Amino acid sequence: MTQPGTYKHIGLLTCWFGLYPWYFPYYLHSCSYNPSIDFIIITDNDEIIPHKPQNVKIVRKSLEEVKLCASEKMGFTVSMDYPYKLCEFKPAYGFLFPEITAGYDFWGYSDIDVIFGNVREFITDEMLNKYDFISLRHDYTTGCFALYRNDKRMNAFFMRSKDYKYVFSDPSYHNFDECGFGFAGLHLGKSIFEVETRIESLTHIIKAADKNNEINAHFDFILMEGTAGRLAFDNGRIIYKKELEAVLYHLVTFKKGCIVPRRLGNIPSYYTISPTRISHRKPLKSARVGSN
Repeated sequence: MTQPGTYKHIGLLTCWFGLYPWYFPYYLHSCSYNPSIDFIIITDNDEIIPHKPQNVKIVRKSLEEVKLCASEKMGFTVSMDYPYKLCEFKPAYGFLFPEITAGYDFWGYSDIDVIFGNVREFITDEMLNKYDFISLRHDYTTGCFALYRNDKRMNAFFMRSKDYKYVFSDPSYHNFDECGFGFAGLHLGKSIFEVETRIESLTHIIKAADKNNEINAHFDFILMEGTAGRLAFDNGRIIYKKELEAVLYHLVTFKKGCIVPRRLGNIPSYYTISPTRISHRKPLKSARVGSN
């Protein structure tokens, strides 16, 4: 249990099956700058991870083991025949893995194609006391990072969707953890209730419950994505143009067109991210916000 005067305890779960990608060391490196958060990787990969931070925990399970566990707990046979389908199940992690999330005030999920900034600077105890769910975008529930209060209501909240059984048993990916592929309409400024989607996604049920004052949900645009360049990792902070700071940088677009480094070497406390590469070259002056 969290003692008075200490941080609320957060456990972030990630499922990964197969070899770790080239950017995995950057994920680990950024985790080390967030020592008050546990980053838990459920994986079938048994390789030794060099320089693994103490707050990165490895739970070894095969995809088949996770599928059997999910089918048993859901009460029906789930479809989980390829790793990416697991994204669909992210909102159910608290329900599926109570033995892992036990003891945390909040559980959540993330991905390993993420470089974290100073998470606690944005996700404060004041926020955690107030909100039951936290997303890093204003328009939909973010699959790369979201937090849930660790209680029975939020752990089973995904069941409010009329489509969750269909989504979990169908082999296709439906983007349940976010907005049911309603991105185009949302980017035009429409609400999730104005966008036509094939399923009732997590965004639908969280936004509806928040609107009806059943839960308190926080939606704000505090992450960075895309390939804008002029990004820096500066001693545990993600900073854009030396001015704007974010919870994390999601590599979802960057990793598709970047130049993969041949050798990483030791990752420094400061590096820059252009639209095509990560550079370890030191700047003439620190880009940290507020530095002279």
